[in-house]
Amino acid sequence: MGCLKGITIIALLNFIWAFFSLLFATAFFLGFGVVGAGAVSPMRGGASLALAKSLGIVGGILVLGGVEVVAGVGLLKLRNWARILTIILASAGLLLAVRGLVSSLLHGQVLAVAIGVVILVFYTLIVWYMFQPRVKRAFGVP
Repeated sequence: MGCLKGITIIALLNFIWAFFSLLFATAFFLGFGVVGAGAVSPMRGGASLALAKSLGIVGGILVLGGVEVVAGVGLLKLRNWARILTIILASAGLLLAVRGLVSSLLHGQVLAVAIGVVILVFYTLIVWYMFQPRVKRAFGVP
């Protein structure tokens, strides 16, 4: 099937996103999290609060990366739940891209607007692709 290339590409993009999630989470924790926690006054639990916030952010990023890996593996195995999960993740990305695009437009950030448009198109194409009849058939959906 010709659609298997597209599915494989989207699965690989999930793995790449998961890798960057891990990289970003590690950099955030080691760079900002620890330094930020140490820079906050230890009075009234300031350092522990900053560390807890950092761990929460890192945890959230790692969970999202894990979900991306699960979706990628599921796509490669042609599991319909992975197609649905990919649609959900891309739709969430689409909503965040719209929000970021609007914010960039309001603040006159030309480069951010250009990047926002690319991201918007990227997520729109993923959602559109996952609803194509031949792709749905590859996942066993009539």
